[in-house]
Amino acid sequence: MSTLNYVEVCFSPAEYPLYRENFELVVVIDVLRATSAICTALENGISKIKPVASVEEAKSWQKKGFVGAAERNGEIVEGFDLGNSPVAYIERAAELEGKTVVLTTTNGTKAIDIASEKKTVVIGSLNNLDALCDWLLTRDENILILGSGWKDKFNLEDTICAGAIADRLIGSGHFKADEDSTVAAKFIYRSARDNMFAFLRASSHRRRLRRLNLSDDVKYCLTPNNLTTIPILKDGFLVRLEDAQKEFTGQARKLDISAS
Repeated sequence: MSTLNYVEVCFSPAEYPLYRENFELVVVIDVLRATSAICTALENGISKIKPVASVEEAKSWQKKGFVGAAERNGEIVEGFDLGNSPVAYIERAAELEGKTVVLTTTNGTKAIDIASEKKTVVIGSLNNLDALCDWLLTRDENILILGSGWKDKFNLEDTICAGAIADRLIGSGHFKADEDSTVAAKFIYRSARDNMFAFLRASSHRRRLRRLNLSDDVKYCLTPNNLTTIPILKDGFLVRLEDAQKEFTGQARKLDISAS
């Protein structure tokens, strides 16, 4: 990288219009639980995930034969087989292997939909933190880290994850930041990194999930680096980055052959 690129943190989709210019790559985060579930599902054999903003759209894709997954307010929507539990995708990996899932969630898929206008959209979580940061460090692009928040409001867990990514990228010497939101996210992460479970004990969404007896999901989602998959949005579907790269390489090879 000849010059420093920017990495900035946007706390929620409601603030996205204030940040959207001058960023080519967006990292979408919804730690509890959508992006953690997406990373887990793709690493455990699901072929593709179609993220959609509404339950109605999910139902239409479900009728086409996709596995339906829908969550609202932490619970599975009636008429769907799955929600956004990463643990469920692990437990049902054998039956779901090779299938395509349509997914809608309260916050995460809304953020993905908003970011989909950008050239590159990837999915981040604490689970794939190191793998994602290693890849981002190879990119010569301005990067926006978009937290999904909770119904357009700030939340702690997405901010901590965003701060972890920003801290790593800025610390590499290849990226810089101007926004106070990025500075705040970085220092919140540094305050929380030694014991995220304790730091987030009183957070609003952790309390919601505790009331729904989803402690296993919370523990899983707050465990850094138990995955290496980086989901990327390609033609409206989330796929594994390595699969997208293989497809691109194959297409380029065909073009070379036809040109010769």
